[in-house]
Amino acid sequence: MSITAADVNKLRTITGAGMMDCKKALTEAEGDFDKAIEILRKKGQKVAANRSDRDANEGLVIARPAANGARGALIVLNCETDFVAKNADFGQVANTILDQALEKNPASLEELKALNYPGTSLTIGDKITEEIGKIGEKIDLSYYGVVSAPRVYCYNHPGNKLAAMVGFNKETNDEVSKDVAMQVAAMAPVAVDESSVPEDIKQKEIEIGKELAINEGKPADMAEKIALGRLNKWFKETTLLNQEFIKDSKLTVSQYLKTSDKDLTVTEFVRFALN
Repeated sequence: MSITAADVNKLRTITGAGMMDCKKALTEAEGDFDKAIEILRKKGQKVAANRSDRDANEGLVIARPAANGARGALIVLNCETDFVAKNADFGQVANTILDQALEKNPASLEELKALNYPGTSLTIGDKITEEIGKIGEKIDLSYYGVVSAPRVYCYNHPGNKLAAMVGFNKETNDEVSKDVAMQVAAMAPVAVDESSVPEDIKQKEIEIGKELAINEGKPADMAEKIALGRLNKWFKETTLLNQEFIKDSKLTVSQYLKTSDKDLTVTEFVRFALN
């Protein structure tokens, strides 16, 4: 059958694929739009396979709270170049995926990829494959994190290469919430406080401290005591509530929170930054 320019343009509008790709797909599908879309999707899958060994270190990191303010989600949609990351269509796909994450609250990254992409018959995973075919770059939904708490605040650093979400044990104002979220973004703590640091990490730090003490010529029977002292210093540097508050080094983050409300604390946080 004859493929008209109007047919090609219609398929291009539906899929966003190039004009020649649409014409070839329609010709191969003998004018059947559904088959042509499937052909273009398969092309995307082929491109995805061909680019699987490429680095996708650019992209968007976006966090947003749910409407009730008691849950937040953060996603990372990677691509190969900053040019694609700044493209409006790429940003729309990322934000649509985040919308679905907030609405459906999937339990894992794989469950998120299995959700329907709105306005299509595709899953989110299939939509990403389709985008690979359209854009010609490796694209990957590489991370999905959730924070649930009585109050969740999300901070997106300008440029969307870094985002942080912080959960608080009770309601607090935006200024305090933003201050702490920016602390997480800037200082990259490893845990909320010393009690939430995994035991294996504590033991590793103690062993490092012992070895350093011995290498410095300290007696072996003092090495563990010195190592524990270094561990406490490490807690102050790397756990959120014990860190110096970036806006006032005379306060720890915990002390800063108590200037707002004596019972206010952080329950959890998520931070992600593109390398």
